[in-house]
Amino acid sequence: MTFFPDISTFVEIGSISIKMYAVCILVGAFITYFIAEHKFSKLGYPKSIPEDLFFGALLSGIIGARLWYVLFYNFDSYLSNPLSILMTWSGGLAIQGGLMLGVVYGYWYTRKKKINFLRGADIVVPAILLAQASGRWGNFFNQEAYGRIVNEAYYNFFPAFIKDMMFIQGAFREPTFLYESVLNIIGFFAITYGLKHVMKLKRGDQFYGYLVWYGITRFFVEGLRSDSLYVWGTFIRTAQVLSILFILLGLLGWMGFFKKFFKDPQPVILFDLDGTLLDTEPLIIETFTQVLKKYKPDLVLTRDQKIGFLGPTLHESLEKYLDPETAKTAFDEYRALNIELHPTMIKTMPHAKELLEALKERNYTLGVVSSKKKDVVELGLKLTGLESYFSTIIGYDEVKKYKPDPEGLINACKELNVYRDDAIYVGDTDTDMMAADRAGMYAVALITHEERKQAILDTKPNEAIHDLMELLPILEKKISWTRSTI
Repeated sequence: MTFFPDISTFVEIGSISIKMYAVCILVGAFITYFIAEHKFSKLGYPKSIPEDLFFGALLSGIIGARLWYVLFYNFDSYLSNPLSILMTWSGGLAIQGGLMLGVVYGYWYTRKKKINFLRGADIVVPAILLAQASGRWGNFFNQEAYGRIVNEAYYNFFPAFIKDMMFIQGAFREPTFLYESVLNIIGFFAITYGLKHVMKLKRGDQFYGYLVWYGITRFFVEGLRSDSLYVWGTFIRTAQVLSILFILLGLLGWMGFFKKFFKDPQPVILFDLDGTLLDTEPLIIETFTQVLKKYKPDLVLTRDQKIGFLGPTLHESLEKYLDPETAKTAFDEYRALNIELHPTMIKTMPHAKELLEALKERNYTLGVVSSKKKDVVELGLKLTGLESYFSTIIGYDEVKKYKPDPEGLINACKELNVYRDDAIYVGDTDTDMMAADRAGMYAVALITHEERKQAILDTKPNEAIHDLMELLPILEKKISWTRSTI
């Protein structure tokens, strides 16, 4: 095994060699992956999403990049020796073809996984600029993607290794690979961190920003290159034609031309139950008080302790005061007593029915995700006349992980066959808001207790309201309904 036997080879093992070109492409690809994985994770997606998207798009991109190169560079030669089409390790990949086939795969995959395509594109595509910046160094090691002849003095302020490698075919060549590499890095930071300071970002704007930036960059750099691909022997550079198309598509996207194709659907609205739709506080506190009194007659509960029963699962609350075995027995007793007290102690939250009626008139799809068992949720909704408003109910007994884990919210979206990229969760506890955050959903906090207000606000919900009817004007906003509104 020999490392760096020559400038273009990373390692040589017998007759097998791995070229620096391949290494640069893979380094760039993995940089893109790690950035995308971090962003997907922040928005509540499982790690499998960026993994599947990355490897599928990478394979599609390599195929597309190779096919584009073959089609527009000495096609007859490749046609006469079809096996040479597979020899990508020596160079011959055109990023435009890779981007197009990669985007096609991305569109198919996001549709399959019910992820909003433009949201996924905003996450992934700007980071591709870093992959392209790395890939251009592969061109450097292959001594390609170079420009016009320059005199030796041009390289006075360049590192010697760049100068030496740019001596090609008996003359020093302009390092156009370096121009594009640097501009791609600048573009990544400009789009990811700078664009939001010059325009109010909406879904797709960073994707369109990539098209505009890379289109301009490539058009400029391609005009300086002396080894461009041309459209089947004509004087037209294929990269510049595609660059103009990219710029136009990006500008049209910013102008909203594609809204009719990528229109954000009306969001699904999911609600917590206790303290959000139903005023069950007296019922919950009375049930806990009676059950705990049986097992701990000397226990005196403070107001904060009583409020602490609101939000956590029944198991969690009981095990704060009872050993695990006793808590199991008390669990069944609590349920039986709670159900018995339902008809006399349960009522709707202020304006809950009015809100649900208004949402029904506007054709919103509604669901409930609760820390109660489903049968108890259904009983409460039936007793208060709210059961007809909801298309799905996810209870404690239908998930393996409980709030603040997002499983219940994600399952609700699956049952409703909708994007969780277009979902709102309304709740009254910090655990509700954390679940929404981890699901990447737009979080609306209903503040009903001053004692819990700060804990809820510390989770930084998208909105905080004090009355359910305040949700209606929020829904009039022209935004994307996700935790991050971009």
